[in-house]
Amino acid sequence: MPVLGGSKGYYNGCAERHPHMIPLHDDNPTRITPIVTIALIGLCVMAFLWQLSLGPSQEAALYALGVIPAVIFDKAQLAPQLAWVDPVLTPFTSMFLHGGFMHLGGNMLYLWIFGNNIEDAMGHGRFIVFYLLCGVAAVLAQALPDPGSTIPMIGASGAISGVLGAYLLLFPHARVLVALPLGFYIHTMSLKAAVVLGIWFAMQIFSSLSAGDGPGVAWFAHIGGFVTGVVLIPWFKYPEVRLFAPARPGGRWHRRGRKH
Repeated sequence: MPVLGGSKGYYNGCAERHPHMIPLHDDNPTRITPIVTIALIGLCVMAFLWQLSLGPSQEAALYALGVIPAVIFDKAQLAPQLAWVDPVLTPFTSMFLHGGFMHLGGNMLYLWIFGNNIEDAMGHGRFIVFYLLCGVAAVLAQALPDPGSTIPMIGASGAISGVLGAYLLLFPHARVLVALPLGFYIHTMSLKAAVVLGIWFAMQIFSSLSAGDGPGVAWFAHIGGFVTGVVLIPWFKYPEVRLFAPARPGGRWHRRGRKH
């Protein structure tokens, strides 16, 4: 069995890989303070600062805590100095690691804009389970097509893609303010969430078909996470929360309401 001891690059899952349409915020008020969404963002930021503090050892951390298909499917093993956690835990540890400021910033932007409404629709506890399940499903969607891959996979976007899939089913008519970079000029416009997320998902499909082998963006993780979110949201949402709800009037995300 091969022993892995050095990185050959990594797969990342940046949710924002479509620079022609950048979401800025949505007009979709919530009734609770999204403490889980805030906590997830805080944990990802703290994990990234920890990565930076490692200096040259950052690569070892990505190999030790990222998901390596060949390792989780028992086709290879890590060198002893990299066996920081049991491989079955890496689908969870990898969700909090990022490969750079843009990778982190893009993912956290999407989580901040769309995560609070999904947390509001199911409550704090169920949102944690939902988020983790989407992340694990995303890992499997990326790993199963190439179970012998020795390239680590990191990033929160598999789980965040599940949030986007759930948002599409719950709030397709919500308005999302997006920025459209046009050279040195940035144009902003308000679009329905169905349009924004539909374009996003179509880009993942297109990019997955045109992507080559080797390190890069984990497109299949995006697709797998998104589909998982669509499938799971009817079972995780509160019964009174409607699918395909009409747009709601604007307001602040910390508006008072139902408590949990």
